Amino acid sequence: MILVTGANGNLGAAALAALRARGAAATGGSRTPGEGTRRLDFDDRASLDLTGVATLVLVSAGYAEDDQVVARHAAVLDAAVRDGVRHVVYTSLTSAGDHLGFALAHRATERLLHTSGLPYTVLRNGLYAELFGALLTWADDGVESAFGDGALAAVTRADLAEAAAVVAADPEPHAGRVYDLVGAPITAADVAGELGVVHRTIGLGEYRRRLLDEAAGLLPFQPPMMASIATAVRHGFLGDGGPDLAALLSRPATHPLATAAAVATAVRPRVVA
Repeated sequence: MILVTGANGNLGAAALAALRARGAAATGGSRTPGEGTRRLDFDDRASLDLTGVATLVLVSAGYAEDDQVVARHAAVLDAAVRDGVRHVVYTSLTSAGDHLGFALAHRATERLLHTSGLPYTVLRNGLYAELFGALLTWADDGVESAFGDGALAAVTRADLAEAAAVVAADPEPHAGRVYDLVGAPITAADVAGELGVVHRTIGLGEYRRRLLDEAAGLLPFQPPMMASIATAVRHGFLGDGGPDLAALLSRPATHPLATAAAVATAVRPRVVA
């Protein structure tokens, strides 16, 4: 059986659906399980029962400080060793993302995999097209960002979920492999053009000020993470594509522009008459 963690999250749910669409015997795990899924709370080691799981798709448990994320992943991998899991597929971060503020937890988890003795495959996922669109800020007749003219080799969440399903459904040929799953490069101006509006660049200092002073609901670790994305894109560290995603999918990767534009449209504030 295949088990996908984070099954109530966007990537985990999509990967589980992709596996089931392929006819694979797959279930999900979540701290808030629904019907037909297991309770798996990474912060509660007693809940980490992986009995009967042959392949574990470990969707990164982000949205926390690095020490908490790494401890969560370590607990799951300990359970995988104990319960006889035969292969782990880990959704990591693109190799070009080493400059990002959330890279450490991914690289530390990859190190844990290397030393665990478990057969594994690492999927180094690029940043989502959905995220790129969501990080554009609407202002007057256009959008603003701190991305400048930099490009992001963005990838759709659906493509990443399908790639995870391809590997998990038949993991043996992928044992020990590290795949860099990135898409076609797009810029904020490209997204603005798709939307029929202008794009204006703001400075990184102004972006950080807005994150700290105006962005409600962000957790303390999130503003530096988001600022690191902006500066990495702006200065050309995340714009290179690669062949791995298309090779796994056996088709061209979905172009990310329409997806990024659709999300940007969805987050546009509504004008109240």
